[in-house]
Amino acid sequence: MILPITQYGDAVLRKLCTPITPDYPNLKVLIANMFETMYNASGVGLAAPQIALPIRLFVIDAEPLDEINLKGFKKVFINAQILEEKGDKWAYNEGCLSIPGIREDINRKEQITITYVDENFVQCTETYNSKIARVIQHEYDHIEGKLFVDYLTPLKKEMLKGRLADITKGRADVDYKVKLPKR
Repeated sequence: MILPITQYGDAVLRKLCTPITPDYPNLKVLIANMFETMYNASGVGLAAPQIALPIRLFVIDAEPLDEINLKGFKKVFINAQILEEKGDKWAYNEGCLSIPGIREDINRKEQITITYVDENFVQCTETYNSKIARVIQHEYDHIEGKLFVDYLTPLKKEMLKGRLADITKGRADVDYKVKLPKR
């Protein structure tokens, strides 16, 4: 089932999300719905807060990034914790399904080590580099209550203020279901 994507301005996008247990209600269905929602919106990642759930869950399918080393990279991250970020920071133009129509260059470290459990609650600790590290960092930020616009300079944030306000009012051009912030 395709779920509405929570838009910028909703408080759930700013919450530090809570861990879940293997008995979380309908977890397999939720994960399937998250992938379907992400694909419908042409995304490469989707975090639970983006569908109004303040839980530590995100999904990624990096295939649309169209890089050989990312073919078949499809994962579920539950209760993730980034253990280490290292390397030089590098800029990449990021966007977000919860902040439609805005893309900005964001600097992030080039390598991460992350621990998480997968959809079967198997414990994993892995190190990722380059674009996949960036996608994971972006989705991880969602479960930490952060958004990519938080990394912008005060001047850039001021320049985007009107466009961000428009998103909160439903004035964003999207072709997927959205959930506007509660007023």
